[in-house]
Amino acid sequence: MIYFVDGLLWVIAIGLGLIAMSRSRKVFRDSVSEGAMDCVRLIPRIMLGVIGSGYIAALLPQEVMGNWFGADSGVTGILIAAVAGSITPGGPVVGFSIGAAALKGGAGAPQVLAYTIAWALFAWQRVFLWELPVMPPRLVWIRVAASLPIPFLVALGALLLGKP
Repeated sequence: MIYFVDGLLWVIAIGLGLIAMSRSRKVFRDSVSEGAMDCVRLIPRIMLGVIGSGYIAALLPQEVMGNWFGADSGVTGILIAAVAGSITPGGPVVGFSIGAAALKGGAGAPQVLAYTIAWALFAWQRVFLWELPVMPPRLVWIRVAASLPIPFLVALGALLLGKP
């Protein structure tokens, strides 16, 4: 499956390159140059994120994970996981790595789902650094308020569906 996604991304990139080239060689050169610079800037950050998330996974104490986020932690564990997700900084490498590490450490699936959904919907650094400067504050707070129950609904759904 991963090779399919990689192949699809290459096909999309090549298609976009051909479209850029059909517009003009300057557009093509500028887009390749800009993409290469983005790659040079982002690769070290991604590498650090992957390595750092590996450290996080190794350092998470399994007994704490089992007690606070285990399948038996119930609603309290789901609430703690949702709050933890909302305050976790970083991108997908960090958020999903912590979720995977929590699963390995004994966290329950509903708790990890609440964590990752809360992280994806309202990580506070994203709200304050990206959303509020760009969108009207009222719209941002309406979005946050409307999204608030979603991690809990997903966790409840996971509880009702049973163990994965």
